[in-house]
Amino acid sequence: MTDHLPALREWIERTRDGVADTNARYPFLAYGTDWLAFAHLVIAAAFWGPIKDPVRNVWVIRWAVLACAGVIPLALVCGPLRGIPLYWRFIDMSFGIVGVLPLLVVLRLLRPLERPAGTTALAG
Repeated sequence: MTDHLPALREWIERTRDGVADTNARYPFLAYGTDWLAFAHLVIAAAFWGPIKDPVRNVWVIRWAVLACAGVIPLALVCGPLRGIPLYWRFIDMSFGIVGVLPLLVVLRLLRPLERPAGTTALAG
């Protein structure tokens, strides 16, 4: 596979070397990845609210849609600043696009539940 995609092989090797060099010279930087993992757990915990009471906690779903949208400008602006290859930025942006799809489905399913009792949707 690497014969067909030499740029990918070079990027993987560069990444491997960067991680190895950073860990050897500056092991304290790995502490940042610990905090990144913690942040992901905290974000995941926020979704307990919509699981228990989706209408009351619809704001969490809306916030997650905004977070997915924020992935795209972050990748487009910061990727070039950090020397991230274009194809990798597209991979990063795909997380925002793929992540928003189930959220939009959930928002659509919540719409009828958000309407006050006794009201109907207007036709048209």
